[in-house]
Amino acid sequence: MGGRTKYKLIHADAFEWLPNRKGKSIHAVVTDPPFGVIEYTSDQLRKRGKGNGGIWRLPHNYDGNQRSPLPRFTVLRARHFEQIRNFHKRLAPLLFRLLVPGGHVIIASQNLVSHLVVKEFRSVGFEMRGQIARVVRTLRGGDRPKGAHKKYPGISVTPRGCWEPWLIFRKPCDGRVRDNLRKWKTGALRRPAPDLPFADLIPSRPAKRIEREMARHPSLKPQELMRQLVWAALPLGKGTVLDPFMGSGATVAAAEYHGFKSIGLELDKQFFQLARRAIPKLARLRLNDEK
Repeated sequence: MGGRTKYKLIHADAFEWLPNRKGKSIHAVVTDPPFGVIEYTSDQLRKRGKGNGGIWRLPHNYDGNQRSPLPRFTVLRARHFEQIRNFHKRLAPLLFRLLVPGGHVIIASQNLVSHLVVKEFRSVGFEMRGQIARVVRTLRGGDRPKGAHKKYPGISVTPRGCWEPWLIFRKPCDGRVRDNLRKWKTGALRRPAPDLPFADLIPSRPAKRIEREMARHPSLKPQELMRQLVWAALPLGKGTVLDPFMGSGATVAAAEYHGFKSIGLELDKQFFQLARRAIPKLARLRLNDEK
């Protein structure tokens, strides 16, 4: 990482900024959007802060485990799923226009809503290129029936979540992959090492304590994961990575670590200021320094 930053941070609504950006000017998108749509509304964040009610309502102490608030998508109703579908219906064509041919979108999702994302991205012309299973053992799911856990001790309402899907889409190449690589610097995924292909199974622990201290965001993704995704997204290490829902700035920090150009968009003023402070620290973080 050089002494001069290569990122640009913009406090803006992605849906207002993206249409005004020049087409075919972004080489990759790596993002963790508010894929439940409602969990980052001011009302839901206020309930999260109080630890009472809303989508973030999870038992703080259950089965002997102290639990942090996490979005619980089993509370979503039909209207919420329609909001999620409409969110990605708006997003997909905007990203398609911005990406150069062969550019990838690597986007975090969730098992209960990922089918909606795939449908909308495919409908505008993106190719589905698989998905990454981020293996992370969480405390989401696996609960006994609410209010009846003693009566039914041997069952769970949903599986315990042990992996998180990251969907991979590609804008069609301009000719063959090798031609696209030569012209647009995109079309493939970069290997972590010459003799090691990029894999769709990534063991990934939650963000370390030191990362959480640098960036106190409800959905902070660890640099251990983000640096792998960002590295893969630019096959020749050239071009610009976009995160239209920057949050804590983890994607931008990973790009800065690798010396890549990046742009981060964030609508929420507090999260935007958080990312401004956190990105330089996260980019300098040495992953082998256990805290």
